[in-house]
Formats: sequence, C-alpha cells, structure tokens
Amino acid sequence: MIGSIVSFTLMAVAGRAVSEVHDTFEIMLYRSMLGVVLVTAGAIAAGRLGDVRLARLGLHTIRNMTHFAGQNLWFMALTAIPLAQVFALEFTAPLWVLLLAPLLLGERVRAAQYGAAILGFAGVLVVAQPWSGGISAGLAWAGMAAFFFAVTNLLTRRLTRTDGLVSILFWLTSIQLVLGLVCAGYDGDIAAPTAQTWPWLAGIGAAGLCAHLCLTRALSLAPASTVMPVDFVRLPVIAAVGALLYGESLDPAVALGAALIVAGSWANLRLARG
Repeated sequence: MIGSIVSFTLMAVAGRAVSEVHDTFEIMLYRSMLGVVLVTAGAIAAGRLGDVRLARLGLHTIRNMTHFAGQNLWFMALTAIPLAQVFALEFTAPLWVLLLAPLLLGERVRAAQYGAAILGFAGVLVVAQPWSGGISAGLAWAGMAAFFFAVTNLLTRRLTRTDGLVSILFWLTSIQLVLGLVCAGYDGDIAAPTAQTWPWLAGIGAAGLCAHLCLTRALSLAPASTVMPVDFVRLPVIAAVGALLYGESLDPAVALGAALIVAGSWANLRLARG
C-alpha cells in the first residue's frame, strides 16, 4: 500500500507539472503509450502474454471508457482546486460502489451500509460547501471522477471472474491508448513532449501502473477492510505535499468533510466484511 500511496501522490504532482503544456487527453495518450510498452514487455518476459483474452472485449471497452473519463476529470480537477479537496472527493468512490453494486452486480447491501454512505456524503457537502455560493467546476470534476472510478471498479470486479491481471492491464493500456489518440488528435494538434515534460509524463505512466499493481497485490494479501483504510493515508500526505510545494492551506471544513468521508468509507468496509 505504501507503493500505491507514493504512486498516486506522484501522479498528482506530475499532472500539475505538465498541465501548462499538455491537456488531459495528451497526458492520457502518453501515459497509455508507456503503459502498453511496459505491460506487453512484462507479459512477454513472464511468459504470460497468452493470458490476454478477447472473449470480453466489449466489457473491457466499456470499463476503459469509464476509467478514461474519470482519469481525465481527475487530472482536470488537479489544476483547479487544492490537492486535498481532489483526494477527499476521490474517496467517495467506495460509497458510489456501495450504491451501484446492487444495480451492476446484483449484490445485497445492508441498511447499515446505507447509513455509512449517508455519513460519507455528508462529508462531501462539508467539503463542497454548496451553500457558500455554488459548486466550482473543479469540485464538480473531482466528484464526477469519483463516480466514474466507482463504475470502473465494479466493472473490474466483473472482469476478474474470467480475466486475470495481465489481460485487464493489457486492455486498459491498449484501449485507452486509442481513446487518448482520438481525443487528443481530434483538433489535429497533439503537443509533443518537451525536454521538461517527458520525465513527468513517464512518471505518470509508470506511477499509474505501479498504483494498480500495488493495490491489487495488497488486496490479494489482506482483506479490503484491512487494506483500504491504509489508503486513506493518501489524504494527509497529499495535504502536506500541497502545503509544501504549492502553498495550499488546509481549510478546516475540508479536513472535517474528509474525516466524514473516510469514516463513512471505512465503516462500509467493516460492515461489508461482517
């Protein structure tokens, strides 16, 4: 989980570093280019390229369209609001999973889990503070990103019933490479990496894969109710990064709202385990 926390933090810093040169579609394009190379090379080296399956390509496509949308919205939010707010709203993804699981997976949800979701979404209201003059575009982007990440996670859960990690990662990088090329090139203008941006873009690509691998590995070694609370450490870490690198102050309301979101998500994990 430490690898996952470091990877997500690096992605946030790198995303901001290249945002003045590359739009989010270009960031996703170059991230996916590197991802395809790394996944394919790793699969060949491990003798696992044959694990890539075509049978559920349609579901892989839908999953990666939702992930592509969520990741683009996440990168957009990084440039518009403090990092702590982005990560706080991202942590609502488990709550969206809770609400959507009965519809997409037919899973049963207990009444107490809905109570945990209400607690978490109360935290969203405290973070967003719609009563203070409306919700900014950055907050809306971060909230929508969490929703799309939740749908992605549910579709991933369906795919794991038939496909292994190599197949899922291969189609993740390959399909999103096509989506990135189409979306970045629709206007006929794709900014090439510069000497200043290519190391950051490479970091985004490597960190994205590392985050997926570390989280998957952690979940294979311990229950989600044990692993995911450790992931919440990302919030104080990114708040510290925002303060040190960008002079961002942590609004007490954001801290309170984030605590409610984390409490709701953690309670849901505990209830799901029980």
